[in-house]
Amino acid sequence: MQLKKGSTVFLKVVVFLIGLAVLAVCLFGLPAIASRDAAKHPDTAYLQYCFLGFVFVLCIPFYTALYQAFKLLTYIDRNQAFSTISIKALKYIKYCSCTIGILIVLGIIISIALFYGNEDITGIIMLALISILASSVIAAFAAVLQKLLQKALDLKSENDLVV
Repeated sequence: MQLKKGSTVFLKVVVFLIGLAVLAVCLFGLPAIASRDAAKHPDTAYLQYCFLGFVFVLCIPFYTALYQAFKLLTYIDRNQAFSTISIKALKYIKYCSCTIGILIVLGIIISIALFYGNEDITGIIMLALISILASSVIAAFAAVLQKLLQKALDLKSENDLVV
């Protein structure tokens, strides 16, 4: 079964728009939020740079996964969905999602260590836990797709040998 060209183009546009939205938030939204928070809490204003640095480091696996998703859609367009390069792209997406989850857990641990008893950070922790859930779901979905594609590729190569 082959997807129509229009559906993969739509998905590519969605992936691109997600990337643009995250870039806009990282470049414009988060620095504004961090500076407002620094103005409200001058004693911990220096932490805004740590926060922004952590977010930008977190963007590396995110954009890597988006790029791999875009490549996977390109492979589908070229009728190479059942190939080792597609499996490799899914593996990278899985690793990136796991990396994002691990980095967020690390951020929660650092936040708790820095602000334990001083600030109410339950909202931040809740948002982080939701992000961990989302990245875990993506990692699990990519792992399942990777295994399915690997089995399909094995069956295809087995059938090619029989014929």
